[in-house]
Amino acid sequence: MGLPNNFPTFLESISNPSPDRKWPLALQALWWDAKGDWNASHNIAQDLHTPLGSWIHAYLHRKEGDDRNAGYWYRQANRPFPKHTLQEELKELVEFVIK
Repeated sequence: MGLPNNFPTFLESISNPSPDRKWPLALQALWWDAKGDWNASHNIAQDLHTPLGSWIHAYLHRKEGDDRNAGYWYRQANRPFPKHTLQEELKELVEFVIK
């Protein structure tokens, strides 16, 4: 399985037992979240010490309902706290990584 070329292809991949190990870690973190394993996603995201890692970390804490912690991570990523849905943000993140 290669790198997905769009969001629908990414979503189709969650029927697999795990993400492709050749994928960037950021995409693997997003895959685990889409698969429903917040902890596996968070474990990867918290070790990504980049603005993208901070953005994923923020998204995960927003999803968890911890807006205060999410706000901290959005600031680390230099991104505003989003007003759109979590699903829209997941799509935005995935498309950002695969471009």
